Amino acid sequence: MNNIHNLRNQPTQSPTNPSNPSTHSAPSLSSSAMLVELCISIWEGRKKDKGASDSVARDNGAQKKMLNTTKKLLDCEQLTAIKSMANAMRMYHRDATLPWSQSGPRLLTNLQFMDYHPEITGMIQEFYNLVDQFMNVYTWEVADAQAKLGNLFDINEYPDPATLRRRFRAQLGYSMLPAKGDFRIDIAGEGQEVLAKIMADHYDEQMARAMTDLWHRLIKPVKNMSGMLDYGPKDKPSGFRDTLVSNVEDMLGMLKTCNIANDPEMERVRRELSAALRGVTPEGLRMDAYLRSDTKRKIDTVLLTLPQLPSLDM
Repeated sequence: MNNIHNLRNQPTQSPTNPSNPSTHSAPSLSSSAMLVELCISIWEGRKKDKGASDSVARDNGAQKKMLNTTKKLLDCEQLTAIKSMANAMRMYHRDATLPWSQSGPRLLTNLQFMDYHPEITGMIQEFYNLVDQFMNVYTWEVADAQAKLGNLFDINEYPDPATLRRRFRAQLGYSMLPAKGDFRIDIAGEGQEVLAKIMADHYDEQMARAMTDLWHRLIKPVKNMSGMLDYGPKDKPSGFRDTLVSNVEDMLGMLKTCNIANDPEMERVRRELSAALRGVTPEGLRMDAYLRSDTKRKIDTVLLTLPQLPSLDM
């Protein structure tokens, strides 16, 4: 992975693209997007306890292989906060990017980068702030765990503070997305042509996968909105949260910044849904039966025109 940064106490660098006026009129995928990888590691504070499993099996007449006892090494709110932040970073990273490889780097558009980079680097800094808070109480928490675990406590299962701190890492890396057809390898003649075609096909498949993911992420909140608005003035409202509208609006923003294939159908759907939601608020939908039915009608009309989509595991 190129240009990997551990952001602990380091300034972040924004990736830059060389100015090339000849490409401005017809931007390629490689000039309008990049690859980004977020790697997070934490100390879980859990340990399998073979002795406890053996004891439980013996006391209950069970076979040892049928049990797997895991103990919680610390009952610590600071460690729980770190885990929550790590999960939030992974979720934000997934939602702000598109799939590219089966695991590892994901696709990030240049437009989306302007929102993504400050948000994720801020979260990484907060992650390390939480690690500092945890390290400040670690020694005390180990002593507390000894009292709570009783005979199950084993001091050897607790890393020393210096080793433990190194278990917590958050790394962010950007790399350039190669242009389709940019094929540099020393294989002669027919072999190069075969491999070049394989790589070009893979490029097309990954691009199609990214756009399919974007379609599916749009459809879920739109269908949910249609279903939640399906009641008349005399029906008992099922109730919905304010996010019913904002979830769709957020996805329309993603369509605007992430349609790197310049799919005219995707742009059409974005415009029609934007028009359908213009001036629509959650409170307005709750109070105004006509607005509710009219909004549902417009949304359902757009849903009927969506292209047939392949599954996400393509």
